[in-house]
Amino acid sequence: MEKIIVITDLHITRPDQDIIGLDPLQRFEMVRDAALKDHSDAAAMILMGDLTHHGLSAQYTRLRDALGDVSMPVIPMMGNHDRRDVFLDIFSGAPQTPQGHIQTVMDFPHHRVITLDTLDGPPYPAGHHTGLLCPDRLNWLQEALSTAAGRIPLVFTHHPPFDTGIVGMDAIKLAGGAALLDLLADHPGAHLFCGHIHRTISGSSRGVPWTMFKSPCHQGVMDFEDINSSLSIDEPPAYGLLLLAPDGVIAHSEDVGLNAAVHEDTGSATH
Repeated sequence: MEKIIVITDLHITRPDQDIIGLDPLQRFEMVRDAALKDHSDAAAMILMGDLTHHGLSAQYTRLRDALGDVSMPVIPMMGNHDRRDVFLDIFSGAPQTPQGHIQTVMDFPHHRVITLDTLDGPPYPAGHHTGLLCPDRLNWLQEALSTAAGRIPLVFTHHPPFDTGIVGMDAIKLAGGAALLDLLADHPGAHLFCGHIHRTISGSSRGVPWTMFKSPCHQGVMDFEDINSSLSIDEPPAYGLLLLAPDGVIAHSEDVGLNAAVHEDTGSATH
């Protein structure tokens, strides 16, 4: 089965700035190295948005340098902390639609990977973190789905178009997400992958199955009452790994840095 490495919510900062005491670049490099060590045969690496914390040129430059030795194709996406124009100054070869959105399609024998740009802007009002899929982006997605030629659609967005129960983050999800879910529901077998929440969660909405992955840096808090969307916790960094089976997709989440030894249980003959 083909493999795809998925890393979301990198939040790269400047060298002298941390997030809740963590160095986002160091944590990303730890996750990158672990993923490449175990899965150097992956067909691609998808970076699901919030590539940087402030959308600054120096931060994108640090990320570009950290990806310099990655030999597989890297597919970047936009999140609410990103800035398209600044990103494109550093990643000038990134795929764009005619309208300038950072979106692309990658085909496999049985799957079509579709990455979407859910960044709302420009302009970028201070403190605005809700996502958006404008008519241009939805029309582009409709075309990508309708021309998949029988391939299973694997669709990636930074912002989830559904509620998770984590009220602080639900307040800044994808605006008008029902339109996206209804579009995907018309394509049986489609699977949606999202970031933004910094937690591993799975479920289904309006008949569409979805999967979310943790961040390589700070993780979200499972709090169903506090409306503060900035709550974070220092838990192990992680990445996602997709296995593309001929009849679907298998999504794994792997924590990194636990230094856990693998043991064989020899006390029983069966499990």
